[in-house]
Amino acid sequence: MQNDAIAAPPPKGLRSAGFVALLLAGGVIVAGMFVRFHDTSEAQTWSDARSIPTVHLVAPKAAAASDALSLSGTMQAWNMAKLYARVPGYVSAWYKDIGASVGAGTPLGRIDTPELDEQITSARAALVSAQAHAQLARSTAARWNDLLTDNSVSKQEADEKNGDLAVRNAAVLSARADLGRLLAQKAFSTVRAPFAGTVTTRTADIGDLVGPGATVQQPMFAVADTHQIRVYVSIPQSYSAVITPGLAATLTVPDYPGSRFDARVVGTSQAISPQSGTFQVQLIAANPNNALRPGGFAQVNFDVRGQASTVQIPSTTLLFRAKGTQVATVGPDHHIHLQQVTLGRDLGQTVEVQSGLAPNQKIVDNPPDSLSDGQLVRIDGGANG
Repeated sequence: MQNDAIAAPPPKGLRSAGFVALLLAGGVIVAGMFVRFHDTSEAQTWSDARSIPTVHLVAPKAAAASDALSLSGTMQAWNMAKLYARVPGYVSAWYKDIGASVGAGTPLGRIDTPELDEQITSARAALVSAQAHAQLARSTAARWNDLLTDNSVSKQEADEKNGDLAVRNAAVLSARADLGRLLAQKAFSTVRAPFAGTVTTRTADIGDLVGPGATVQQPMFAVADTHQIRVYVSIPQSYSAVITPGLAATLTVPDYPGSRFDARVVGTSQAISPQSGTFQVQLIAANPNNALRPGGFAQVNFDVRGQASTVQIPSTTLLFRAKGTQVATVGPDHHIHLQQVTLGRDLGQTVEVQSGLAPNQKIVDNPPDSLSDGQLVRIDGGANG
């Protein structure tokens, strides 16, 4: 019984095996923690590197001595007239069709005016009647004036006859004026060209009812004088100081690719449209061969002076913030510095900067909206000259 109560000694080497296992487990834990720390450090380094935005820099360039400004313009004839019928009637003939060259006063068409003809006949008869009554009143007044000399009639009666003569003479003038008015209207029954030019429209056909009695009034003919062409262009306000009368320009039209036509500015509207921020300019171009067509479009190229104190930058470099227009520059430490700039003329793909930027500074092209002052950036590819 006493021998059973004494515990049996542990097997030999069991304690050593347990200690070794404990050491191995601790080594595995330490190794795992080291690997995880290394991976976490690498991930943080990779994430930090990716969080720095990469930017591309461009360099401003000094404004050129002259810049080409190209805008679309509308061409119009030197003179353009739409000819409507002034008298009611029916078209009896037309003499010139579209494309015909005509001189001033050339008959283009004729209108039959039966109603007007009847009015003229009636007015002639009214004039003859008024003249006859006036002649009778004149002889009557002369006789009564003779009788007045020997007191055969009273002065009152003589004055009445003289007054009647004056009324009859006025009636003659009125009848003559009425006849003249109708004859002047009759002259419009022949439609004539108001100036030398080309017939550009003919809507009149024989038998058409035209004039004030027609259901729909439309021009019978249109005539254009195209020996010179007027060109109208809407110019941005920033050019108002340099687009002045006498400034030379050239025109290009799609009808004649590669050809250029000389033009010059003859006037400006002297007012800015609040809707578009532009002002209208009129140019004149010679058109001896009728190559320029009224109603068409032309590309107008102005040679305008640049300002020596300005620089030009791409439009894609601008940032529009609450503080105004800015550009982003990068310092030697690769940190962003936002600079306020004052813009001049908008040249399309580029803009002029009047102040706030030096020609030797590098600026960020296509800056992201999230870019902030003092932000660290990475430079990609350097600056373009």
